[in-house]
Amino acid sequence: MFDLLVRGGTLPDGRVCDIAIRGDRIVATGRVEGEAREVIDATGDLVSPPFVDPHFHLDATLSYGLPRVNASGTLLEGIALWGELREIATVEEMVARALSYCDWAASMGLLAIRSHVDTTPDHLRTVEAMLEVKRQVAGYIDLQLVAFPQDGLYRARTGRENLIRALDMGLDVVGGIPHFERTMAEGAESLRDLCRIAADRGLRVDIHCDESDDPMSRHVETLAAEVTRHGLGGRAAGSHLTSMHSMDNYYVSKLLPLIAESGMAAIPNPLINITLQGRHDTFPKRRGLTRVKEMQAQGITVGWGQDCVMDPWYSLGTADMLDVAFMGLHVAQMTHPEEMARCFRMVTEDNARIMGLEGYGLEKGSVASLVILDAGSPTEALRLRAERLAVVSKGKVIARRDRNDARLALSGRPESVRRRHRMP
Repeated sequence: MFDLLVRGGTLPDGRVCDIAIRGDRIVATGRVEGEAREVIDATGDLVSPPFVDPHFHLDATLSYGLPRVNASGTLLEGIALWGELREIATVEEMVARALSYCDWAASMGLLAIRSHVDTTPDHLRTVEAMLEVKRQVAGYIDLQLVAFPQDGLYRARTGRENLIRALDMGLDVVGGIPHFERTMAEGAESLRDLCRIAADRGLRVDIHCDESDDPMSRHVETLAAEVTRHGLGGRAAGSHLTSMHSMDNYYVSKLLPLIAESGMAAIPNPLINITLQGRHDTFPKRRGLTRVKEMQAQGITVGWGQDCVMDPWYSLGTADMLDVAFMGLHVAQMTHPEEMARCFRMVTEDNARIMGLEGYGLEKGSVASLVILDAGSPTEALRLRAERLAVVSKGKVIARRDRNDARLALSGRPESVRRRHRMP
């Protein structure tokens, strides 16, 4: 007797199979015989492992308009606004907003999130709040928390001290922001320091790196060197990397092999990168997305991140990683069928690899977390930003939606129109 049996779903690789679940594990796949306490008919629908977001800011989410709206739309004004808000926001307020977002995320099949937590303020209420959120959502969302010195490891008076305190309190990943230090030299030194801390503690490291339109912001070179020096490999990631959009091709031809050699990953955030970057340009106006396809061609793991939803930096967002991949597909011009399928993998398998998630996938023995989508393939899921018909987290069905049809009558000829125009 199985607890849950998902019948006849189409996997991202095109295979059609059943998935049997007992407890919080997948115990059988393929053509499964036997009874189950609950059966979901997924015939014709896409069954995917859960969506994963490797870059987010839960402490600031859903705070749009507090203390006021970002009038310029720039990264720096957003940082300044957040600097005001974090001093007046209570632990309870941050917990409530983050939990609301996690509810959205779970309903969309987003079941693993890496969130950067600002460790700048001495009170560390941000850290206290996000650790409480992690505790409360542990039953359905895997939450990794990054110790992130938003105002700089060295630029902030107690930046380094507070980052260490936050790690001691239980945060999971070492973060940094070298381009926000006072000088290029201090930025480079911060990377040497942060990678050493990560190596000494056996932790992952994820750096806000070169989030700038300045082609001379080249901290990713130092990051790659330090990742190689300490053997961090796949435990390391550089987020944003928007300056690479503006770098000259000769330098990038040297840089990309160094990144590939290090084994680190890259996390662009297309919705936010194209919104915040290029604000000082007239025309032509840059959009700041890093060199995604070029990095992938070098064998570098690249994953799409959400970054922000309704906060000082971004006024929109829905917790839907298909929206993120859809925008990334367009801006990176990933329109070949194989590239579109890769965009889907970037918000599932590739992001899971970046976060180091254990038991991720749809094979026997994997954690029983999956999403059933109203689509026939990954590319169709992206095109439609398909409805999540069911979300299963650790063996439990946590969200369901009915499949809706619309009716259209043209010239007296009634036609059934599948919601969002799914192909037959």
